[in-house]
Amino acid sequence: MKIARFEDIEAWKEARELVNRVYGVCRVIELKKDYSLSDQIKRAAVSIMANISEGFARKGNKEFVQFLFISKSSAAELQSHLYVALDQHYIDNDKFHELYQNADKIQRQLSNFIKYLQSTLKRS
Repeated sequence: MKIARFEDIEAWKEARELVNRVYGVCRVIELKKDYSLSDQIKRAAVSIMANISEGFARKGNKEFVQFLFISKSSAAELQSHLYVALDQHYIDNDKFHELYQNADKIQRQLSNFIKYLQSTLKRS
């Protein structure tokens, strides 16, 4: 399948869903009161999808790969923030694992996409 728009990228679609889940969790009153952590969690989640789209707009695979690495790093950052939310009892174990696994899935998708794009760079 040819990717014509960033919205066609599976990792971006997953990241969009993750952002919606994260925003829902950040509405929980305990987490909402911890504005700093809530803000960091939302920013990390939004950064995942934003860097995918920004990299795509660069139109060059080399730059795109750099943005995908940043996106992957944001997913790891989100996972780390989720530990804080769990440890502070802002979220329960089930919600933690759900969001953590979502971020992990996106990281795997991004890794595979990066490998694919890097292989096209080697061929050119």
